[in-house]
Amino acid sequence: MTEIPTQRVEFERQLRALTQRAALGAENPGSYKSTGCERCYDCMFTTGSTQCYQCTYCADCQNSSNCTHCAACEDCHGCNYCVRSQRLSGCSYVIASRDCHDCLFCFGCVGLVKKEFHILNQPLRRDEYFRLVTDLKAAYGL
Repeated sequence: MTEIPTQRVEFERQLRALTQRAALGAENPGSYKSTGCERCYDCMFTTGSTQCYQCTYCADCQNSSNCTHCAACEDCHGCNYCVRSQRLSGCSYVIASRDCHDCLFCFGCVGLVKKEFHILNQPLRRDEYFRLVTDLKAAYGL
């Protein structure tokens, strides 16, 4: 076992070296039937993703964990069926949004918490939401 340095300069040097070695690896330990992924851990049926943990049926995601059926998401955690979004947590069916938490059925929203059926941060009736989202999905090619 290597001795752990207690001097700041040496500690930071070893930390940098360790970080550089980890960034070079492309293995996907514990992953099952995941293709085109790099540094994904315990993921299943995930494709084209980087540095994800326990994601299932996700595609083209980065730095995400415990997500399922998400696509083109980054820094999302505990999300389901989210698309083209960043920095979400606990969200489901959220599209083209960022910095939202525990939201459901939101499109193009930013910074919402515990909201549902919103477009551009505006609340809508459920039927109105789905009518508008059909048009928006067509415009986005989703």
